[in-house]
Amino acid sequence: MSARILEGTPVAAAVFADLQPRIKALVEAGHQPGLGTILVGDDSASAGYIRMKQEKAVELGLRSPHVHLPQTATQADVVAAIRAFNDDKDVDAMLVQHPTPPQIDFDAALMEMDPDKDVDGLHPTNMGRLALGMRGPVPCTPAGIEALLAHHQIPVSGHEVCILGRGTTLGRPLAMLLSQKRPTANAAVTVVHTGVPNWSDYTRRAEIVVAAAGVPGILRAEHVRPGAVVVGGGVRYEGRRLLPDVDEGVAEVAGAVTPRIGGVGPTTVAMLFRNCVEAAERNLGLR
Repeated sequence: MSARILEGTPVAAAVFADLQPRIKALVEAGHQPGLGTILVGDDSASAGYIRMKQEKAVELGLRSPHVHLPQTATQADVVAAIRAFNDDKDVDAMLVQHPTPPQIDFDAALMEMDPDKDVDGLHPTNMGRLALGMRGPVPCTPAGIEALLAHHQIPVSGHEVCILGRGTTLGRPLAMLLSQKRPTANAAVTVVHTGVPNWSDYTRRAEIVVAAAGVPGILRAEHVRPGAVVVGGGVRYEGRRLLPDVDEGVAEVAGAVTPRIGGVGPTTVAMLFRNCVEAAERNLGLR
């Protein structure tokens, strides 16, 4: 068996196509949406991510104010940058690029952010909104995975989903998202992790498996039910080399699988910009 490849690029393209007229309407109403970014230090991968987001913002017609703090920046420096964006009415959404240098408490910095401007959807207020099904920015990778499955017409409602990983950026919020009553969700969701000795018993049973552990190659062919849908969400970097959770051999067993490059990544970026535009629409009373 050779699995169908679930590309993320066309999903992202559809999201951006939807956003363009909405951005135009905001600009015509006198407000150019703004995405503020904060980078601490000189990590080349992080700088590359920020550069990519800035370039996409310009392409879409968004403002993209940026603060680059030195490697030696203090917690107070980061908090000051966040508070400046909180107070800037031209900034609808913001992010602090992760990881930050060791002297920076990322979670404490996140708490300083206006939850309505939290473009990553990771502020505790937004996680609470997600749990309660309330409107607010949704964590980008989970939202991108839901959109990817919907775009490729993978049935989710009423089906069994197993998420391998319980992290705050992917596993936990994805479980909340896919269990909500919605045509593209409404699943029976099980969350397991590497602390569960028999975790593969759960992944082998599921119709859809999302690997979100951040352990390279953890999900192998023998862990997957023949014909299952497999989404690779977890990755780890070794230098510049990206190491996915899903072993290449899974494609010989699965019915459909995301590619190592160009799967969940593009959809995550698309959802970040969707959160930004929706924040701008809320600010203008359009949502």
